[in-house]
Amino acid sequence: MANIRDLKKDINFVLGDIIDAVYVWEALNPKEDRKESEAVIDDAIATFDTLITKVNDRKVENRGKNLVAVRADLEKEGQALIDRINKL
Repeated sequence: MANIRDLKKDINFVLGDIIDAVYVWEALNPKEDRKESEAVIDDAIATFDTLITKVNDRKVENRGKNLVAVRADLEKEGQALIDRINKL
């Protein structure tokens, strides 16, 4: 299994890239309403906070399974945010 530092970097890079994609969309569409794009950014930040909290939780019964679940959550939530960006 990959180490925790790599998982934290993956979380940071994936969600950071999603936020960057929203900023690019906003720059290319200056006349569009930004409520939905700002909501995507807010959700990406909330997802980041949640996933990092789960990674840092040392009180879980099985830490390895917890980290695998965090990686799965990252993929699921990341894909959901990407789908929302594509609908903008």
